[in-house]
Amino acid sequence: MARLPIMIDTDPGIDDAMMLTLAFAHEEFFDMRLVTTCSGNISQDKTNYNARTFLSYIGAQVEVARGLEQPMFRELEMAEEIHGESGFGNVEFPPPTLPVSERPAVTAMLETLLASEEKMTIVATGPLTNVAALLLAHPEVKPKIECISWMGGAAVGGNMSPSAEFNAYVDPHAVEIVFRSGVPVVMSGLDVTHKAFVTLEETKSILAIGTEFAEKAYGLVTHYLDVIKRTPFHEENYDQVLHFHDVCAVMYLLKPELFEGQDCFVEASLEGITAGATVVDFTNRTGEKPNVHVLHSVDREAFVAEFVKAVKVISDRVESR
Repeated sequence: MARLPIMIDTDPGIDDAMMLTLAFAHEEFFDMRLVTTCSGNISQDKTNYNARTFLSYIGAQVEVARGLEQPMFRELEMAEEIHGESGFGNVEFPPPTLPVSERPAVTAMLETLLASEEKMTIVATGPLTNVAALLLAHPEVKPKIECISWMGGAAVGGNMSPSAEFNAYVDPHAVEIVFRSGVPVVMSGLDVTHKAFVTLEETKSILAIGTEFAEKAYGLVTHYLDVIKRTPFHEENYDQVLHFHDVCAVMYLLKPELFEGQDCFVEASLEGITAGATVVDFTNRTGEKPNVHVLHSVDREAFVAEFVKAVKVISDRVESR
């Protein structure tokens, strides 16, 4: 079977690192052409450094290009209180050996798409700024894109505002540009990512792998527990599960049978209290043609099993170097 050619746009970030773990554990399935970084969880300087640091540590050989510094029409809001000042909580990695690409992200994305003989899939796990800039500046590449698998948005409720998920809230204009582009989009929003959780007990199976990488992965995911305990809305037992939001965008491509979703018309709200809300027309009240495949359910146990296997694959790879 031919491998799936993909590029990843990401803002590492703890769950971004877990997403990269899954993607690079399956080199037999994914043909990784490019990684680009966006501003989001932390600044562009830190997301690019973290991407190169993590990918260097796991032995990945891939171009890592630096993306745009700011959202399209808003000031950047970050999530350092969740991911830590460095973006990786208290977990440290050796300095990166992978260099910063000489090509800016949008240029690298454009040239990679144009050079590909096959259509490519874009995985995006941060604000959609880079992807939207590509589609605005170079609409001629749209036929070269198979789909955009995005972790972001929410049909019901948000985590950054009452109605908006973080990635959508940071750059809602970029979301609307992508949704209106005509390129197929798969949305792994909070509706499905809140069901893609790992229990505290299940995280121990990661630690039990017994390698340095497994210990670091465990440290990354359990960093969330300390964060949650410090929040004013903390409730007893709330911290017994960890949501692997960004992993869903890759897991769907790898194991689509684990998910259920629906084709819907989705529009992003741009201003006011609902800025960043992704309004999903499940019942076709608008009469608009569906533009997004909205995921809403996942086989959680199978999801966890696949992720733990990926940690084992990367652990073995790191240990053998």
